[in-house]
Amino acid sequence: MEGKNQTLTSEFFLLGLSNQLEEQQSLFVLFLSMYLTTGLGNLLIILAIAFDPHLHSPMYFLLSNLSFVDLCFTTTTVPKMLVNHISGNKTIPYAGCLTQMFFFIWFASIDSFLLVAMAYDRYIAICHPLRYASLMIPRLCALLVATSWSFACINALTHTVLLTQLSFCSHNEIPHFFCDLSPLLKLSCSDTFINDVLVYTVGALPILMPFVGILVSYTRIFAAVLRIPSARGKRKAFSTCGSHLSVVSLFYGAVIGVYLSPMSYHTVEKDTAAAVMYTVVTPMLNPFIYSLRNRDMKGALWKLFTGPYSLLFAFSLGEKQLSRKGKFKN
Repeated sequence: MEGKNQTLTSEFFLLGLSNQLEEQQSLFVLFLSMYLTTGLGNLLIILAIAFDPHLHSPMYFLLSNLSFVDLCFTTTTVPKMLVNHISGNKTIPYAGCLTQMFFFIWFASIDSFLLVAMAYDRYIAICHPLRYASLMIPRLCALLVATSWSFACINALTHTVLLTQLSFCSHNEIPHFFCDLSPLLKLSCSDTFINDVLVYTVGALPILMPFVGILVSYTRIFAAVLRIPSARGKRKAFSTCGSHLSVVSLFYGAVIGVYLSPMSYHTVEKDTAAAVMYTVVTPMLNPFIYSLRNRDMKGALWKLFTGPYSLLFAFSLGEKQLSRKGKFKN
């Protein structure tokens, strides 16, 4: 009797973004710069929110969690891609590939759930401003975040466990720069009917449900804003949602284009470009979108660099202490 898993492949070969040496070097520099920018930008958002008491509110609590997840999301794929480009070794072990896929699905799903939680926060703030403090209590915010992490983990674990039941024979080249679910299903020499059904049912829920929730929230927000008599009040209300809407458009536009569009529209180039958009570009742009369009965030970042607890202040204080020690010794 044959076992359920007859995997013969011990490793996979990630084809990456290019096979040309010069292009690989340019891509390494480009993606390293983007990854460092992503890490620095999201870390600054987290620190600014943590150290500024004025930002200890539900909206910024959710934003700090989104920044942390974006940092983890990018770290799941980009460092391995950079190592592959610089070393020339594009292989990844079978267990490592499944692990990368699990964390990729996990963090992508958390991103989706957090975006709908932020949309709900904006809905309460604009449509029910007098009840905002009583509705968006810390306990509810913590519950929203914990639920996002839990449901996303269940979704990622479901796809990963089912993938371990498939067989992978001789063909082990993945036309991608990381281990994604769709390319792995195409490589399998087993029947993937159950996996495909779950991709478009259970797997689609972390995308479609939050997306519908965001649409409903913003439909009510726009209806409430249109009832505001003054043009200044309308601009102020829309400005509080502009950053979130920009992030939602970038994230869901790319994700839906890859996973929920008809297979006839799919090509390797289109899927790879869309994957780069939501795995690298969007997490890098999020800190800029939220900081440049938000006066409170810009003030918090300024305090982070110039305030009494800033890194620049600590660095200058350390230099003064070293110079004093040097003078004392002389």
